[in-house]
Amino acid sequence: MQAPVNRQSVDLSAYPDLVMIMLGFRVKGWRGLRAISRLGPGLNQIARDKPKGLLAQEGMLFSLTHFGFRQYWQDMDTLERFTRSEPHAGWWRDIREMSAGAGFWHETYHAKGGVEALYVAMPEPVGLQRFALERRPVGPFMSARARLQGGAAPVA
Repeated sequence: MQAPVNRQSVDLSAYPDLVMIMLGFRVKGWRGLRAISRLGPGLNQIARDKPKGLLAQEGMLFSLTHFGFRQYWQDMDTLERFTRSEPHAGWWRDIREMSAGAGFWHETYHAKGGVEALYVAMPEPVGLQRFALERRPVGPFMSARARLQGGAAPVA
């Protein structure tokens, strides 16, 4: 006789504004290893100090050259405050230099609806980019919040 399967679920009623973000890094060459190594101290700081609003973080390995994280945030406001602070703000200031050898991406999913994504220097499509039409992150779509709220039709 087989043992019953331990099925579980969660009560998310205490997290009505929950935001899940997936972040990925793809090394494209030797310069990419240097770029990724620059992120290491900041990623360790996030894991160690757990910014306000970050509920949980898990690492993921997609391949030997492609890794990432899944983070759960209390709400969009705390996620945005974090992205405007160090170390995250510094990463985006240096993105042009870092993307010479590495690709970066994130996809954000909001419990109340809305999904947004951004891909920088990825060598091939990943995630939502594999099936959804492209929409350039320009003008009103420069911020994750604006992309979550939708709007104009995608560029074909």
